[in-house]
Amino acid sequence: MVAALLETTPANYTRCTAVCESNTELQGELIVTTESEPLPAPSPNPLRSIKGRVAVVTGAASGIGRATVHALRNEGALVGALDISFPADHASTATSSEANTDTLLRRRCDVSSETSVIEAVAAVRSHFGPIDIVVNNAGVSIATPIADPSFEDGWLRTLEVNLTGQTRLIRACLDDLLRNNDGRIVNIASTEALGGTGGMSAYTASKHGVAGLTRSLAVELGKSGVTVNAVCPGPINTGMTQGIPDENKAIFGRRATAVRRYGEPHEVADVIVSLTLPSATYITGAVVPVDGGMTARNQ
Repeated sequence: MVAALLETTPANYTRCTAVCESNTELQGELIVTTESEPLPAPSPNPLRSIKGRVAVVTGAASGIGRATVHALRNEGALVGALDISFPADHASTATSSEANTDTLLRRRCDVSSETSVIEAVAAVRSHFGPIDIVVNNAGVSIATPIADPSFEDGWLRTLEVNLTGQTRLIRACLDDLLRNNDGRIVNIASTEALGGTGGMSAYTASKHGVAGLTRSLAVELGKSGVTVNAVCPGPINTGMTQGIPDENKAIFGRRATAVRRYGEPHEVADVIVSLTLPSATYITGAVVPVDGGMTARNQ
């Protein structure tokens, strides 16, 4: 049986000496702080804030893109939300709930068109100023077996949007990103970039390409201070998965993920935002799964 003898010292420490019943002192002493000087009041860290920084997000009308726009704005960013589904003259057709504001500019953008990307970025720059953050989220998924007569059309369209489209947005924003040596690029890949699924070779190849693009650009731009990272969403409730019955989603989530469910767009968006912080200076070239532990389970 061990008893503890406590003695408070003038130095505001407690000396805790452990002894056994026979009064034989055990080896050593444990010094525990009981009082300390008051901690200084917390102060905002500008390196943990994106307030006032200008971001562009493609594929911004729904799913992960829409959630990312909301998350960035909630943190104070000025956001150019780009999507092919937005009308060319959004200002004249928007409802009050979706109108452009001091912190949001919606603009039609087709990432398969260099002209469309350049014009959309120019509109954001004119509205908010130079671009600080790029989120390459636009994508398509065309499931076509390789023996299908239409395979090549699906292949070309998928690579044009999912891979080449990302390079177009980066190139259109590159001078802005380099100006202060602190630009942030986040490319949205997929867990398909970490494996493969039959019948989806175009999509899988495009996402492996995004991972390779991310790593290569991280090396190329590293000395400039611009970071380039990729996020790999797993099974997420978005437009791409809305055709899957809820029962099938529940079964797959329980079987394939560590958290036993599908994810939600905001859970991916929060990771994306973390990679855009000014303080995120030492993470670049990373390919980050946001998949509820699916890859950890080797699924």
